[in-house]
Amino acid sequence: MLTGRSTAHLVTLGDGTHRLQPEAAEAFARMQQAAREAGFDLQPASTFRDFDRQLAIWNGKFRGERPVLDKDSQPADVSGLSAAQRCELIMRWSALPGASRHHWGSDLDVYDPHRVPAGQTLQLEPWEYEQGGYFYSLNNWMSDHMAEFGFYRPYAEDRGGVAVEPWHLSYRPLAQLCASQLTPEVLISAWQGQDVAGSDWVISEMATLFPRFIALPTNNI
Repeated sequence: MLTGRSTAHLVTLGDGTHRLQPEAAEAFARMQQAAREAGFDLQPASTFRDFDRQLAIWNGKFRGERPVLDKDSQPADVSGLSAAQRCELIMRWSALPGASRHHWGSDLDVYDPHRVPAGQTLQLEPWEYEQGGYFYSLNNWMSDHMAEFGFYRPYAEDRGGVAVEPWHLSYRPLAQLCASQLTPEVLISAWQGQDVAGSDWVISEMATLFPRFIALPTNNI
């Protein structure tokens, strides 16, 4: 479950597409109702993501087959970068396979589809949730009310690892338990027999990378 190799801990949400753990799904449904009463259509953009999906995202970015963003959310060319530079850049926005909080069924990315302007597509970039962005008022509502339903933002601030992600919510009771159980040994074990691009460098630097990009503190709101 910790590394996205199981789906036994999940239930399907009402839309028939997204999945969370039952407790997180119930809490999110309550928050959706409260948001609806406040004039927002709070919807998941991403919930559970399995190991294979995260592996495809990671490898695609490492090999230049998928877009990679720099620290300023601008497209970056990874072709001339070393394995170390590629990994650090990718980890700003995408987790290593087996290390994504989306594996746990406690985390989700949210937005309001009715606030996306006609002709625009959802980007899940900070500017959409900041002042002047079309999710700014939703962002403020979540800041004021998400804790009432047990949610918080694990990436509310940049601590030198993962970039700020105002759209990413985590159901605290479940996420804290998962975070406490995910270790470098568990992660490396999940990579056995898998082609994880850049894994040799990641493993060699795991002691430094793990606290910065993976086992991030879970007590920030």
